[in-house]
Amino acid sequence: MDEVAGAIADPVRREILVMLREGRMSAGQIAGRFRISRPAVSRHLRVLREGGLVHDELVGRQRLYELDTGRLHELAEWLDQFFAGRPAWERRLDALETEVYRTRREHRTSGAAEDVKEDTA
Repeated sequence: MDEVAGAIADPVRREILVMLREGRMSAGQIAGRFRISRPAVSRHLRVLREGGLVHDELVGRQRLYELDTGRLHELAEWLDQFFAGRPAWERRLDALETEVYRTRREHRTSGAAEDVKEDTA
């Protein structure tokens, strides 16, 4: 888990992981999206590979990189202990559900009040 935490500590490496969510990419495609040197991107890819966050495959003359989320799941499970066992996205969905119910209740209440006004008029 320390390797994973170390690997995602760098913003360039986090951006590479986000890019790879879309699918496999060559090292050249990845490097083309950054303003740092290709060797620097190569070093970042090596750290991600050694951390088990990406794997690579040589296809012809290109090295293709693909996201491997297995190690991220391990980290997420460990982090869950700090969120009372519930992932942050689940708490946000609960808050959204509460807001939807509140809005519906207010809409029904204001609609009923308008119906009473029309009946008395």
